[in-house]
Amino acid sequence: MSRTRSVAGPAQGTHRRTVLAATAAVTLSAGVGYALRPTDSQAAPVTDTAAAQAPVAQSRRAPAAPMAPYTRGTTLASVAAPRTGSGYRRLGDGPGWSRTVRSELAAPKSGRAGRRTALASFVQITDLHLIDAQHPMRLEYLRSTDAHAWRPHEALTVPGAISLVERINALRGAPVTGSPLHFAMTTGDNTDNNARTELDWFLTIMSGGRVTANSGDPRHYEGVQNSGLKQYWQPDSTVRDTDKQLGFPHLQGYLTAALRELNSPGLNLPWYSTVGNHDSMPLGCYGHGDSWLAEYAVGGKKLMSVSASEASKLQDAIKNAKDPKGTAFRDFLKAHSRDMRSVTPDESRAPFTATEYLEAHLDPAHRGLGPVGHGYSTANLDAGTQYYSFRIADDVIGISLDTTDAGGHYEGSIGTAQLRWLDRTLRENKDSYAVLFSHHTSKTMTNTRPDPARPGDRRHTGQEVISLLGRHANVLAWVNGHIHRNDITPHSTSSGRAFWEISTASHVDYPQLARVIELVDNKDGTLSIFTTCVESSAPHRTDFSDLSQTGLAALYRELSFNAPGASTSLGGDAQDRNTELVLKKG
Repeated sequence: MSRTRSVAGPAQGTHRRTVLAATAAVTLSAGVGYALRPTDSQAAPVTDTAAAQAPVAQSRRAPAAPMAPYTRGTTLASVAAPRTGSGYRRLGDGPGWSRTVRSELAAPKSGRAGRRTALASFVQITDLHLIDAQHPMRLEYLRSTDAHAWRPHEALTVPGAISLVERINALRGAPVTGSPLHFAMTTGDNTDNNARTELDWFLTIMSGGRVTANSGDPRHYEGVQNSGLKQYWQPDSTVRDTDKQLGFPHLQGYLTAALRELNSPGLNLPWYSTVGNHDSMPLGCYGHGDSWLAEYAVGGKKLMSVSASEASKLQDAIKNAKDPKGTAFRDFLKAHSRDMRSVTPDESRAPFTATEYLEAHLDPAHRGLGPVGHGYSTANLDAGTQYYSFRIADDVIGISLDTTDAGGHYEGSIGTAQLRWLDRTLRENKDSYAVLFSHHTSKTMTNTRPDPARPGDRRHTGQEVISLLGRHANVLAWVNGHIHRNDITPHSTSSGRAFWEISTASHVDYPQLARVIELVDNKDGTLSIFTTCVESSAPHRTDFSDLSQTGLAALYRELSFNAPGASTSLGGDAQDRNTELVLKKG
């Protein structure tokens, strides 16, 4: 497979494939090529002339001085760790995580560090789950049967996400090669409840601006955390709730601080977006179409407490996809209408459709450093699709899949049309390495329920996608999220073709990580993919008297560590965190 220069090489001239992410996105939505320039609002056909004239972003050019590894602010240097031994545990600075070399797919050769050249470097953000914590559709009451069904830190997702943006902005280069970072990619569940409030917060955080994580009454909080119900942490109250019995603090002014207007600098990198099930469907599992549920989402009633037995039945129905259209959920809420509390109605809490999701990304107000649409184009709007491809570097393409199933349920799949498009895109770009992005992992693409908008489009599982990828020698990695856990899996076929599947932990559950991914050519017949986890910029130590934007972000991490019922294994093993993943050249 022939290769052109690496992104770290000299930048004289522009290769015809160099339509780079900072200023012009190349998308192949619905199988047609389109390039969106920074000032364009409509897609235009790509020509060789247009591609050749597309400017190369300064961040893509090799620096004048020799590049050096940049590990400051990564988990190679330090990781938040408990500094107390029991009860509510306070966090502090802990030792960093070392790098693990994985050789399941190819044997690493000595001396490669001195030979390697960088192909591409980027950041993956996944499962931010920005939460409108006062939204009527929230399922906090499932906590009566499952302690982790509601998280005590859910009101702080916005300061936590802003702090992650600040960390990424502070990275001065890639941890191994020191090469400039190309872009950031969010791999879905950017929002939590398919609410317009959450989508607006997400786009503002990523592109820059002021955010107030409040809905309903603009003057004060209206939700479970000032309800007086002891099953939830009541931070501003002295009531002895179940979380305070575990050591959670009394923090006077916490809810006022959580609703305060905050400022996000926006990413100083171009960024792309991949859709997740929580972005596509109410609660991440119910198909659109029930007008009663849509009205309930913006209305003035909120259910906050049910019995453990009823909560268990509802949770079972969700987990086992017994109610994909939300019909039983609607009946459940109607049956509890007298148990609901009054809240302030708010139209901005309405669920958003796939079209509205695309339009919001294409809105110039959310452009940030681009690209226009953050991967999505007007071609996606016309075709009703949420998948695309883009040029990462001269010899690397990115492919963003839509693995959500509008038929309902939180597990995923893709339709035949998208599977064929993926096959065609890989064939048409056989002289470029390929990195896939999706929300779901291969193992969680098990839901083949028909899409109501495309009933004749058969759905395909993750194993079918793996089978297709095994026919293409240019696939290096499949990067995803959804499972909220660091997990790296090698995939190989009998023909010798292989790639790595890289799943990264969420930013809502501890350890709240993102990941830097570097692709390098070892110049010895092998390639390496380096993965390095990063935390937010918030200090590891918290100060309960500090309710500033930074203090809230630090508290967000510590509360997530102490969340009752939370898994302690989401960080993964050493082989799933900071790694070198070796591959044979195709």
